[in-house]
Amino acid sequence: MMRGYAFIIVAVVASVAIQQPELVAGQARVPAMFVLGDSLVDVGNNNFLATIARANYLPYGIDLNLRPTGRFSNGMNFIDLLAQLLGISSPPPFADPTTSGNRILGGVNFASAAAGILDESGQNYGDRFTMNRQVVNLGTTLSQLRTMMSPQNFTDYLARSLVILVFGSNDYINNYLMPSLYSSSLRYRPPEFANLLLSQYARQLLTLYSLGLRKIYITGVAPLGCVPYQRARSVGPPERCVDAVNQILGTFNQGIKSIVDQLNQRLPGAIYVYGNTYGAFGDMLNNPAAFGISVVDRACCGVGRNQGQITCLPMQNPCPNRSQYLFWDAFHPTQTALSVLARRAFYGPPIDAYPVNIQQMTLLH
Repeated sequence: MMRGYAFIIVAVVASVAIQQPELVAGQARVPAMFVLGDSLVDVGNNNFLATIARANYLPYGIDLNLRPTGRFSNGMNFIDLLAQLLGISSPPPFADPTTSGNRILGGVNFASAAAGILDESGQNYGDRFTMNRQVVNLGTTLSQLRTMMSPQNFTDYLARSLVILVFGSNDYINNYLMPSLYSSSLRYRPPEFANLLLSQYARQLLTLYSLGLRKIYITGVAPLGCVPYQRARSVGPPERCVDAVNQILGTFNQGIKSIVDQLNQRLPGAIYVYGNTYGAFGDMLNNPAAFGISVVDRACCGVGRNQGQITCLPMQNPCPNRSQYLFWDAFHPTQTALSVLARRAFYGPPIDAYPVNIQQMTLLH
């Protein structure tokens, strides 16, 4: 059993049963979606920051009308695809000066490439909105929204809005697994480091509730040992995942699931959900043909071993058959793979989205 973060969540005697509603076609809607996270869900915030973690150049966006927007994908990212399933517009980036007034009513995207749960994670890339800064930025946006509607409408709006959080990858790839720049792997064993992340994460998940938000979806970390960058760095066969990296992630992913259980028991009216990204990725890695994927061990766009030693460069020619690739660049999935993740988050059984999926979340009041 995991220990070390449980002290943050107060145990309760009575557990709140989450009723699974009957699904009604066309009913699954939310007034707004607020997104916090890293490059997997950044829609252009880093374009406005002093950082080298940017994707505002071709071939990024090659399948998005040849329009690089700052999304770390060949096309749409996880949030864009989820917004389509919800029937809403993908929320605009917080850092864009035009993200104000009526434009924020449908939600705002605060995600920032290289961001981590820990403030220091990803600092090797330059500036970024860390998780803590993103929560502050969210508070700023909510203060603006509060002035745009009546108190009762605002309370209802927040309770029905959806929050998506995607954090953790940079705390490993750009911190714990980078001992030449960060000392965390010398100071913490993997379970201790995971519990450090979980304790910080749990505090901010409670903050979201205190702000009035009630529907909160938290993704786990994917099998990072399988991304082209990690394969390229490994001394093992280039077609094999780095098992040692994947094995250190279990405490973190299981810990999020445990925190979700405890928060759902403790906080009236809240529905926190754990998205099993690791499992969905595992299915695509183990049975790629079932998803129309044929290449899982190298990037569509990149340089060096597994096309993963250096990530996708400006004006580089990517692979032509990118819909058949699991990975777009050294770190990020293709739109094909992200579509699988979005659909499983939205429609999936409890093994994919626990205890309910996003469609069911939107129907809970």
